Parts: sequence; structure tokens; C-alpha cells
Amino acid sequence: MFNANDHGATIDFEATHRLRRTLALVLAGGRGSRLRDLTNWHAKPAVPFAGKFRIIDFTLSNCINSGIRRIGVLTQYKAHSLIQHIQRGWGFLRGEFNEFIELLPAQQRTTDENWYRGTADAVFQNLDIIRAHKPEFVLILAGDHVYKMDYGKMLAHHCATGADVTVGCIEVPIKIASGFGVMSVDSDLNVLRFDEKPANPEPMPGSADQVLASMGIYIFNAKFLDELLMLDSEQPNSAHDFGSNIIPSLIGRYKVVAHRFQDSCVMEGQQEAYWRDVGTVDAYWEANIDLTTVTPSLNLYDTTWPIWTYQAQLPPAKFVFDGDNRRGMAVDSMVSGGCVISGATVRRSLLYSNVRVNSYCLVEDTVVLPNVDLGRHARLRRCVIDGNCRVPPGLVVGEDAELDASRFYRTETGVTLVTAEMLARLER
Repeated sequence: MFNANDHGATIDFEATHRLRRTLALVLAGGRGSRLRDLTNWHAKPAVPFAGKFRIIDFTLSNCINSGIRRIGVLTQYKAHSLIQHIQRGWGFLRGEFNEFIELLPAQQRTTDENWYRGTADAVFQNLDIIRAHKPEFVLILAGDHVYKMDYGKMLAHHCATGADVTVGCIEVPIKIASGFGVMSVDSDLNVLRFDEKPANPEPMPGSADQVLASMGIYIFNAKFLDELLMLDSEQPNSAHDFGSNIIPSLIGRYKVVAHRFQDSCVMEGQQEAYWRDVGTVDAYWEANIDLTTVTPSLNLYDTTWPIWTYQAQLPPAKFVFDGDNRRGMAVDSMVSGGCVISGATVRRSLLYSNVRVNSYCLVEDTVVLPNVDLGRHARLRRCVIDGNCRVPPGLVVGEDAELDASRFYRTETGVTLVTAEMLARLER
């Protein structure tokens, strides 16, 4: 440790050196089909979130803020908008300092000439690139979750325990645990059992309704990972997946350690260790709408852990007209640049960039994605309006469940997803 008294800062050279010897790989190739039509033309990590960001920005920002600046992003499904976003917004790293974000699309680089068949296979198909970077540690990340985490703390835990692999974990309700890898651990957080998406998960000791679930975050010693992936590639019955194959095969044979999310979560201004899989329309709507509350669960205003993104140079949001029956206003809402609210009322809603809300509209509890035009007298409640929609004048959504379900996609909890394709069908 070196104490820099002149600046009141403490520099841990060993920790810094570890981070520089780490290569992060962000798995960003999945569609995210549970988001329905929102991923018809984008991979899930490219879906907009929180008014001006994309979902992947949270993982990439965690890397940068943690001090990890060697990053590969593995893409596959309809990756154009994701690639474009990263090229525009994440090109500030300097290759001269061995900093980079590399895009690693599925290229059939192996002799089998397959696309990525699973999470482990995606990494395996880029082993030649990984070896060229000569990392000591490889950090595997999912690009489709929203959270703030200091990966440096997880890496320090990995090294302190002498683990072969460390698995990031979080406590989740048992009722949703069948969608996760579920772990059992001892008092030192050594993993004793790992079940991928079990039908009947067992609760944690001391809790009747919580389980310890994998976050899909792994730290491997690089040489160890190389050997594992080579062996897995030769198994004809393997799904070539970290959660289904790689991690379970290590239990009892190697040192697998769990790292609790609350030990590295960035909590500034937050009441909870915030982590969200916004993988359904309901979850996506709820997480966005939560940001409009007075004290949201996720603090986007924390300057010590900024979320970076690409942002077009847009004019400020504008609110016009002040008549008794035609007032441009937004209450308990977030409104992004380029928006114009013209004689309309917006409540408890989140508007992305370049949204036009025309006169006499009423928008409540609604998420409106970029480049949308809402026609006069439209009334929208509990909606997600996909990007590039032209909502016709007088359209009413959110007041007649049966009618909404016949025209759009309506969830069981009453959130309605509206897309440009759905609106086009109304005109036929």
C-alpha cells in the first residue's frame, strides 16, 4: 500500500495490477425473447433503459468504474444497433495504454463452423483472441442486467480465497429461483452444490423463502479457464454452457467460491443492493417507472459511479402552452433531451429522447422509447411504447383490457406493449 498524502488518496498497487491483468468478456448475444416485440430488431443488451441508456451500459460502466479497461463484447443476435451504440459511445479508451473494448461477433472461428451454441462455447470460440491478450484473470459478465457493482472487490475476494473460479451470487425469492443457477455454500462461501434452473429449489439455511442464485458473473484464472473450455468442446453431449455444464462439473473437484453481491454492490444513495433482470415486459416497465419516483431504488445521480453511454447532441426538453385546458406539463416523470410536451399532461412516466407529445394528450404510468410521436387527444396508461411509433390521434390504451389485448400485447398484470408494427395493423 502507498499513501499519497498530498492528495488524501490511498493507492493499492497490487489491486491495480490485478485489474490490469484482467480481461472482461461481456456476453451480449442473446435475444431476450421474453421482452416480446421489444427485441424483434435488437439484442436484449441494446434495448433502451432509464431514459438515455442501453441495458449494456450498466455492465460496461461497472467495468470502467472498477478499473477494468480491457473488455470484449461477444455479440450474435441482430447485433447491428448494439455494435453501432458501442462504436459511437465507447470509443474513448486508449489503445496506447492497452485499453480497449473489442467487438467479438460470432465468426465461426473454430473448425466446427458453428455459431455460438452456449455461453461457454461463445468464450471458447474466441480463445485465440483471449490468449493473445495474455490475461491472468478472465471476468465473464452478462450484458443484459441492470446493477452497479465494483468488480475489483470481487477480484480481490477471488485472489484472497485462492479460488479456481468465483461465482457472483445474489439472494432471490424461491418463487422465481427456477430461472437461476442455485447454490449451496458453507460458512466460508465454498460452493458445495450448483443446480441450474432447478424445478424445486431448496431454500438457503435460515430462510424459508430465499435462495442463493448465480448472477451469471464468473472470475476464472485464465489458464484454468482455457483448459476447461478445451475439454468441454470435446464433449458431444454438452450444452457448452457455464451454468449447465462448466460450473456444476467443478463442484467437489476444484475450489469454487461464491461472492455475495452485497459485498461489492455500489450502494451510494440506495436503500437496497439493486440488481434487476429486466427480461420481461412487466419487469422492464416496472424498473423504468420506479426511476420516476421521489427516491428510486436505483440512483442514477451518483457522480462517484457514473453510468456512461452514447448520447446524441439534442436540445433540452421543452414544455409549451399554459392554458387551463391545454398546459404542457410533466409531474413525477423523467423527460429526456429532444422531447417536446406541447399542451399535454404527462404523469409518472419516462420519456426517452425525441418524443413529441401533442396537445390534449394524457400520458400516465407509461414508458415511451425514442423517436415517438403521440397524436392529439391520445390517452395512454400503463404502456410501453416502442421506438419510432406514430401513435394516431385519439388512440386510447390502458382503459379497456379486452380491446388492448386484441390490438396489442397485454401482460397479465395489465401492462400494454405497443409497437410500430402493431399500429400499422390498425390502419389496414
